[in-house]
Amino acid sequence: MSELRFDGKSVLVTGAGRGVGRGHALLLASRGARVVVADIGGQLDGSGSSAEPAEQVVAEIKEAGGEAVACHASIAEVDGAAAIVNAAVDSFGGLDVVINNAGIHDPGAFTDLSLENFQRMLDVHYLGVVYVLKKKWPYLDKSRSGRVVNTCSEGMAGMHPNVSSYGAAKGSVMGLTLCLSTECEKDGIRVNAVAPRAATRLADLGTLVEAYGITLEQAKAIMAPFTPEAVAPVAAYLAHDSCELNGVVLATGGGQVQRLALMESEGIKVEGLTIEDVASNIDTVTDLGNAQVLSGH
Repeated sequence: MSELRFDGKSVLVTGAGRGVGRGHALLLASRGARVVVADIGGQLDGSGSSAEPAEQVVAEIKEAGGEAVACHASIAEVDGAAAIVNAAVDSFGGLDVVINNAGIHDPGAFTDLSLENFQRMLDVHYLGVVYVLKKKWPYLDKSRSGRVVNTCSEGMAGMHPNVSSYGAAKGSVMGLTLCLSTECEKDGIRVNAVAPRAATRLADLGTLVEAYGITLEQAKAIMAPFTPEAVAPVAAYLAHDSCELNGVVLATGGGQVQRLALMESEGIKVEGLTIEDVASNIDTVTDLGNAQVLSGH
């Protein structure tokens, strides 16, 4: 297969100053993309800001001969999201690809998390994606071949404790991805998502220690192969013109790629269904042996 390139493409990557987003930006720039590196440079919980992370990534790209600009606005604000999209249009004349990667993390037991914590997670992970895409959509429509790559998480599947606010917000992103994919196909736009498995600031090693009863050293050893950069090839493929997938979520890390999907079991159908019918057939209802992926395509 010939090399998949992004020459002439304008690409926006949010949360691109560090971790997984930085890997996306560097890989895409190395394949010819003109990249907007958007990152507010805040702390893990969303507080504070700094221009340095985004500026450093832009400097790396330019030193390697690529094109990039930095934007430090917040996607959690309508005006900030608009400023990020405008940075792409003003700098590169349009916008072909958006990778919505920005995220924060503030884990805790459900009983200890404040309502403000849940709102903050939704503001960044979910509404931030909505704000960016609402501003960006006219440019995608114009290109007739736009690509959107959102960032989900396996955390939404209840695999680990103490992530109810984060996981629920990421579940919202998956729902948005699937719903948008059914609307945009006729316009040549493709909307997919990646679920990273990576050792970044958002990967709470304490969660692994608690969930699996292992030591911190063991948790570090488990996560060692899961570098942030290893996620980028999957996101880049989903962002490429040649990718015809739509409404698909790919989980990836450490060289592994798998599909993450919502499924529906074969179940039962009983006329005049009663409580007892459900109880006596619950094993059949929950059996996923013949399950089908839910899809609008």
